[in-house]
Amino acid sequence: MSGERGVVFPEVDGRRSTSATGRAVVADALEPVDPVGAAAARRETNWRSGYLTHFRRLVEAGLPSYGDARSIAESGLAAVHDRMRWSPDGTGEQPLSAAVGGAVGASPSPVGPEVLTGGGEPDTALTIPYHGRRLAGDDLRRQLDAWVDSGVVEPSLREAVTAVLENPDWLRLDGRTVVVLGAAAEMGPLRSLLRWGATVAAVDLPRPELWSRLLDDTSSLAGRLVLPVRAGDAPVHERAGLDLLHDLPVATAWVAGLEGPLVLGNYVYADGGTNVRVSTAVDALTEAVRRQRSDTALSFLATPTDVFAVPPDAVAAATEAYAQRRTSKVLRVPLRTLSGGRLLRRNYVPGEDPGINDSVVLQQGPNYLLAKRIQRWRATAARASGTTVSFKVAPPTRTRSVVKNRALAAAYSGAHRFGVEVFEPGTANTLMAALLVHDLVARPAAQDHPWQDEAYGAAHGGLWRCAYDPRSALGLAALLGAASAR
Repeated sequence: MSGERGVVFPEVDGRRSTSATGRAVVADALEPVDPVGAAAARRETNWRSGYLTHFRRLVEAGLPSYGDARSIAESGLAAVHDRMRWSPDGTGEQPLSAAVGGAVGASPSPVGPEVLTGGGEPDTALTIPYHGRRLAGDDLRRQLDAWVDSGVVEPSLREAVTAVLENPDWLRLDGRTVVVLGAAAEMGPLRSLLRWGATVAAVDLPRPELWSRLLDDTSSLAGRLVLPVRAGDAPVHERAGLDLLHDLPVATAWVAGLEGPLVLGNYVYADGGTNVRVSTAVDALTEAVRRQRSDTALSFLATPTDVFAVPPDAVAAATEAYAQRRTSKVLRVPLRTLSGGRLLRRNYVPGEDPGINDSVVLQQGPNYLLAKRIQRWRATAARASGTTVSFKVAPPTRTRSVVKNRALAAAYSGAHRFGVEVFEPGTANTLMAALLVHDLVARPAAQDHPWQDEAYGAAHGGLWRCAYDPRSALGLAALLGAASAR
């Protein structure tokens, strides 16, 4: 990795080791409340295959109290910021804080805001695309009921979306600027917010083809789109964009200078270790902006393929489903016997409160999980300090990053056989945008524990309430999905 610039992993024994850094961050996060777990993480010799136990422990160790969960979050974030480095030109290293410490208020900036106003009329009611239709009014209410009844979403999601449905004036988010970091992300809210007439500041890589497509897609929508654009005479799409990984000081200054109040939405994604690097860059930007603008709200989407504490009624639903599944009398026993107990395990121990749902897909790897955990930790720490935070578990969705993984795509194709619904991107991102509007305008009260905040409004697709431990059914789902595709 020598020669990498921007936000980089630290050098360990002469190389930039993602495993050594991930192991150390997890251990440091656990240390204040679970020193035994911290020691176990430090001793882990094969991080790429043994990471899951330690990420699960991060959740379990935080359950005894709000303070424990907050301590893990704050210690984990401190470890990330202390270890990750800033290398402006790829030849030397500085502390991460050097990238953003003097960024706010620095001048002159090489980019300025370009404001584009769409030519459409704002939607006056919430509609969500689903199976070729746009659901509104009573049709949408019935679909929300169906999702709740089938265990695809938590009941609190129905309450939140219904509130937005009954208050369509919320959709415009008047007076706010929503900064969408990762503007072209399939799961991001950019198109929905612009359709509703909101003001959106879009940040993504300086790639002309990306911006040309985005501008074409949104030019007929109603909202105001604010872009970071470099000076010059070339068309806007050729001058737009910021690279958060390499241009962090410039991006931080540009975001901090936007008209507000601001909502910082983190929708970035990259493959492998780059995902940790860009998530770290966004977190550094976020904290630099919040130091200058304390009224800044935050928004995150969590992956459903992670470890979560879940409500006791989800445990009860999964326990009932396990007892009622037809495979309990036909296939479950022989499959479990042949697999040495690995297939079709029950999702929870009956009566757990809270239950622990482990839906991690091992092929996604420790870097993916660490990148997402940085976001969860920031949501917990920021909410505890009084910041408005929208943190939502998004449903399994057929995004490009998923379907390019053949094994995961096959598993998603067969997931419905185990009570899991996989969403299309348009349905998922519109639903998540509606939940964001709810959290920003209704501002629901914080729960008694961070795990309850994470569970509020969760759209897990059924992973939390299905009969079987998701990973114990994933292989069968992939086989069934591949057979169906053929």
